[in-house]
Amino acid sequence: MPVKTTHQGNDESKRKSTDFILCIVEFIPVRCHWLVLAVESSSGEAEEATRLSNTAPLPLRGSAQGLTDEQKEFQKVAFDFAANEMAPHMAEWDQKEIFPVETMRKAAQLGFGGIYVQPDVGGSGLSRLDTSIIFEALSTGCVSTTAYISIHNMCAWMIDTFGNDEQREKFCPDLCSMEKFASYCLTEPGSGSDAASLLTSAQRKGDHYILNGSKAFISGGGDTDVYVVMCRTGGKGPKGISCLVVEKGTPGLSFGKKEKKVGWNSQPTRAVIFEDCAVPVSNRLGEEGQGFGIAMRGLNGGRINIASCSLGAAHASVQLARDHLLVRKQFGETLSNNQFLQFKLAEMATKLVASRLLVREAATALQEGRPDAVSLCSMAKLFVTDECFDICNQALQMHGGYGYLKDYAVQQFVRDIRVHQILEGTNEVMRMIISRNLLTES
Repeated sequence: MPVKTTHQGNDESKRKSTDFILCIVEFIPVRCHWLVLAVESSSGEAEEATRLSNTAPLPLRGSAQGLTDEQKEFQKVAFDFAANEMAPHMAEWDQKEIFPVETMRKAAQLGFGGIYVQPDVGGSGLSRLDTSIIFEALSTGCVSTTAYISIHNMCAWMIDTFGNDEQREKFCPDLCSMEKFASYCLTEPGSGSDAASLLTSAQRKGDHYILNGSKAFISGGGDTDVYVVMCRTGGKGPKGISCLVVEKGTPGLSFGKKEKKVGWNSQPTRAVIFEDCAVPVSNRLGEEGQGFGIAMRGLNGGRINIASCSLGAAHASVQLARDHLLVRKQFGETLSNNQFLQFKLAEMATKLVASRLLVREAATALQEGRPDAVSLCSMAKLFVTDECFDICNQALQMHGGYGYLKDYAVQQFVRDIRVHQILEGTNEVMRMIISRNLLTES
């Protein structure tokens, strides 16, 4: 019989299950989903499915391989949080486009609001590798929500790293506790991949900058409190760009309509608009002209973070595909006996493990400040987002027609991670960065 993954609070899935006995097989933190088998009342398949699901596949267990005891502990905390606080609501957040503020504040209580922000301003002070481990685990419960948390963390880190003591003390504690939320504002309607051509201007008048322009596709836009904005204070090109922190409620700051998206529906996306918006000079991070460098350094980590979110989606999808193959019967036997599907599952697990290793190598390189860090971050973003999308898409294919129904979690993983190949620098731009670094090596 088909494996059906549902979520608490999903009235439609409950209605459709009235002709079946719903047998909850097992709740495993690493899986981060309620596995529900729909079996006929006279069937004995539930006991067999329970026995089969008691052991997680070795590649999935391998997500903890090579980690310290401390890393294994907060990985478990993140898996548990994903399973208990995120996965049961993932479908509802997606369908109703709910921005789960209170759930994210619970995550912040575990230290996930400022994972790599310094402890003196409320952060957890963890490494980039630690951060990747946490985001992979959280994404098994909801990719969209975890992706927003990763953007929020990037903004908090930028203020912590490039801000002065006054700025750090003003903004970071509330961001780390998620009493306030942050958005990253770089992309504009006319400047996506060509970020250095941005047009949003900031003219200095006394002790304020007057901002005019707009930003596009801003995660959290309109619902968040702090906007880290790249704007032009000087001439053309990257050296004319500065970074300002704009607070919600500032006169002249407004927002476009909420965008309707394929995925990432648990976080709102809007245009951010500046019309003679006066921002104190004291809200500038670093010096004038340093904004583009600040933006790119933020994105290096952002690329690892988004790749880690892709890992979580692939991790969950391999598990869902495996469980489906073990119980779905066609031609008188379970799909797990079909050698073609066995090989496909093996390829999926191999891609997952290879992707995880690349992300963790890139995270370590960035933490250590190695010369190859930028290339590795770009390689990780390129390879992992491509491969993990393929994994999730193949998992949907293995579910057949069931995979195309919104009652089944696998389709949401596919929709949510498709955008990972576009944002934080498109994968085409990642190829440009990698090849440029290779061709200019001495």
